[in-house]
Amino acid sequence: MRVVVQRVSEASVTIERKIVADIKTGLLVLVGIEDADSSEDIDWLSSKITNLRIFADPDGVMNLSVKDVAGDIIVVSQFTLHALTKKGNRPSYIKASKPDVAIPIYEKFVCAIEAETGRKIQTGEFGADMKVRLLNDGPVTIVIDSKNRE
Repeated sequence: MRVVVQRVSEASVTIERKIVADIKTGLLVLVGIEDADSSEDIDWLSSKITNLRIFADPDGVMNLSVKDVAGDIIVVSQFTLHALTKKGNRPSYIKASKPDVAIPIYEKFVCAIEAETGRKIQTGEFGADMKVRLLNDGPVTIVIDSKNRE
């Protein structure tokens, strides 16, 4: 699994002119899934994301996690995170899982984050044409790949 984690002051997802997710302080997590992803990837990544110390403490130092600040999270599926761009100018998405594989992994990932935070996680809609709006706070943007553990 590959994710882009963005600390946000606000974020939302709109589908067909209807807002389906809307948060203030928290994280916007874009997630790309590949066939080799497993429960181990889900567990490691959900723990890593929810415990990342990227929110400011009272001294202005990034020492707090999204759990510490009672922040909200939106998780959005994004197969383009597995784009291969080595050849030519048209990206290949061959590494990205097809919906029959990706949807169950995506749903388990969302549930794992809910279990880690004890909070309801908002989402986009898998496969939908989504408009994602965010106000990146910092900006703080972190890319994590569960296969590399980085």
